Amino acid sequence: MALLSVLDLAPICEGSDAAQSLKNTLDLARRAEKLGYNRYWLAEHHNMPGIASAATAVVIGHVAAGTSTIRVGAGGIMLPNHSPLMVAEAFGTLATLFPGRIDLGLGRAPGTDPLTARALRRNLNGDADSFPQDVVELMGYFQPEQPGQRVRAVPGVGLDVPIWILGSSLFGAQLAAMLGLPYAFASHFAPQELDRALAIYRERFQPSERLPKPHVMLGVNIFAAETDAEAEFLFSSLQQAFVNLRSGRPGRLPPPVENFTATLEPMAKMMLDQSFSCAIVGSEETVRRGIDDFVRRTGADELMVTAQIYDHGARRRSFEIVAKARRDVQAAS
Repeated sequence: MALLSVLDLAPICEGSDAAQSLKNTLDLARRAEKLGYNRYWLAEHHNMPGIASAATAVVIGHVAAGTSTIRVGAGGIMLPNHSPLMVAEAFGTLATLFPGRIDLGLGRAPGTDPLTARALRRNLNGDADSFPQDVVELMGYFQPEQPGQRVRAVPGVGLDVPIWILGSSLFGAQLAAMLGLPYAFASHFAPQELDRALAIYRERFQPSERLPKPHVMLGVNIFAAETDAEAEFLFSSLQQAFVNLRSGRPGRLPPPVENFTATLEPMAKMMLDQSFSCAIVGSEETVRRGIDDFVRRTGADELMVTAQIYDHGARRRSFEIVAKARRDVQAAS
C-alpha cells in the first residue's frame, strides 16, 4: 500500500493572517506525525495573498523544530528563482540541524506571475531552460568535496539530502528518469499528463546511487468528513480559490459555501472538473475506496495528500479520517 504524506500550502484564510496560518501548519504537522504520515512538505509560492510559505526553507525549519520524526521538505523549491549554491547552503543547513529528516523537491516553474518573478531574480536570465544543468550543479554541492574544489556549500558538502524532481508535464518525468531521482507529479491540480508522465518515467528510469528503481509520489486533494455532503461543502473553499486564481483574482482562502459549482458558468465548471479530476472527496468509506482505486490505477508508491480547508479543526479531522481509511485499506489487502 502506498505511503501517505502531506503537502501543506499554508493557507491564509479570509479573516485570518499569516501568523495564524503558520501556527496551524505546525499544529497540523505535529498531528500528521502522530498519525503516521511519512513526510510533510511545503511549497514555494510568491505574491500569493492566500499562501504563507513563500520563504519555504524558513517554514521547513519551523516545522522540523516543532516535530521529532516526520520527514520535512520542499514540494518544492522553484529552482529558477535561486542559485543552486544558495539552495544547497539552505538545505545543507536544514539537514545539519535535523539529520535524516530533510527532503528537497525541485520544480522549474516560477511559482508566481512574471512581474513577481522579475522582482525575485532582478533579471530573467535564470529560467526553466537551464533547469537540468542547475539540478546537476545543485546535486554536486552535496557530493564529498573534491581536490581543488573552489566553491562548496557549507553546510552542505557531503550531506545526504534526498532530491526529488517535481512536475506536471513530461519534462520532469524525463529528467527524473535520466538522473535516477524520485519523481513527484502534481496531479492535485494538473492531472492531464499524469498517465503519460508515469509511463515515461518508469520506462526510461536509469538506476542511480541515490535510487535503484523508480519511486513515484502523486499529489492528490483528499477532503474527508463525516459525510459525503460535508466533505463536498469543505471542498468548495478550494474550488472558489482556484476559480479566483485562474480569473486573475488571487486571494485568501474563502469560507465554504453550499452548492458552489451550481453557480458557475460552464467553462469554469469544466476547468474545475479537469483540474480536480483526481480529487477524492467524501466520507471515510468514500475516501477509502478512492485511495484504493487511485493507487491501483497509477501504481503510486506514495500519495502526497493536500487539503485546503477553511476551518482548521475540520482540516485536522480530514487528515485523521484519511489516515484511518489508509489503515483500513492496508488491513483489507
